[in-house]
Amino acid sequence: MSNGNGVTATLSNAADTVVETAKSVAKRAGKAVSGAKKTATKASKAAKKAASKRATKAKKAATKAVTKAKKRLAAASDSAKKEVAVLKRKVAGKKAATKRAAKKATRKAAGKKAAATRKAKKTAKKVTRKVAATKRTVKKAVKKANRSVAARKGAAKRATKKTARKTTARKTTARKAPARKAAAKKTARKSTARKTARKSA
Repeated sequence: MSNGNGVTATLSNAADTVVETAKSVAKRAGKAVSGAKKTATKASKAAKKAASKRATKAKKAATKAVTKAKKRLAAASDSAKKEVAVLKRKVAGKKAATKRAAKKATRKAAGKKAAATRKAKKTAKKVTRKVAATKRTVKKAVKKANRSVAARKGAAKRATKKTARKTTARKTTARKAPARKAAAKKTARKSTARKTARKSA
């Protein structure tokens, strides 16, 4: 019985030692597991932090790139809008200039037409005045010619009358001349007879 008790005692001691070793191993394993967990959690936290940092950096870079792209697009659109506005202004200015030039051309053409019509009217008036003046001068000349012709005719008539009077006077004087000569002879005879009568007495 003593041997059995010793065996049981040894067995119990061995079991106790095994239990203790198991407990120590379990403790160690638990510590190792907890340390592994801690390291794993630390690693996961570090990885998460690094990932989050990388993600935030990527997000920041992406946002920066997006903002830069937006700014570039906005600047490009602004410049395009400005160019379009400038082109529109140029086109509007050209249209306005062409309209102004067309209006000026029409005004010039109208002015030239008006000037031409005025000149034509003035020339027509001058021509009509000249024609009227020439008509007046022609009428005056005709009147003068008629007057001169009438005066010449009157002068010719007067001259013919004078010549007729002169011829008639010459004829009458020629007729009266022998009678005067006979009377003179008679008077001469009478005077001689008187002279002889005085002498005889």
